[in-house]
Amino acid sequence: MPLGDSAITIEFGDEINPQINARVVAFTKTVAGQSWSGILDVVPTYRSVTVVFDPLLWSSSVLAKKLNVLPQLQSNEMGSNGILHEIPVVYGEKWGPDLEEVAAFAGLTPAQAIELHASTRYRVYMLGFSPGFPYLGLVPDPLAIPRRSTPRTKVPAGSVGIADHQTGIYPSATPGGWRLIGRTPIPIYHKTGPNPFLLKPSDLVQFKPIEQDEFDRLSREAQRDDH
Repeated sequence: MPLGDSAITIEFGDEINPQINARVVAFTKTVAGQSWSGILDVVPTYRSVTVVFDPLLWSSSVLAKKLNVLPQLQSNEMGSNGILHEIPVVYGEKWGPDLEEVAAFAGLTPAQAIELHASTRYRVYMLGFSPGFPYLGLVPDPLAIPRRSTPRTKVPAGSVGIADHQTGIYPSATPGGWRLIGRTPIPIYHKTGPNPFLLKPSDLVQFKPIEQDEFDRLSREAQRDDH
């Protein structure tokens, strides 16, 4: 589907699904690997890829024809070839002010909700919303609480939240409406450097519950590394 005169979107499905997303990620790498002149960006989402191009060098129709003949990942080739990241999180209290509400929604104690959230290995489906914000899934059904009706005006960097079947990490302090259940001291976005994003589509995330003293220690280490 053309997006104006300088982008085209290729859709692979209509749901949040690891097989669909695996095809999206693989096709993104295939397009980027062509090194075609005039291709300015290749952006993967949950279920589509947007290719941004120079309209002086390409038209949507010509680019669509070239994209249609590129190889695509088949369902029997799916899987994550990304990196597994263990992300430490201190859950509840001031770090995760919505934890008790999420637990009540799930019919669990806060401790059970923490255990369930941390027991799942999440796929990084896409980055968006703010630089480096990872959309992770899928959240276990009992924890799939809708986002807040009124967003917070400022969510601290590192906050871990839930919105329906998605969980995510706020890379920087921004407004946001996800239910906050904890916070990580690990920076997932650096404004400078060749690789600003810790997480990339197709990576996997496993959350590890920690105590406040461990959070404080890891925060100090992260601050030293930034200087």
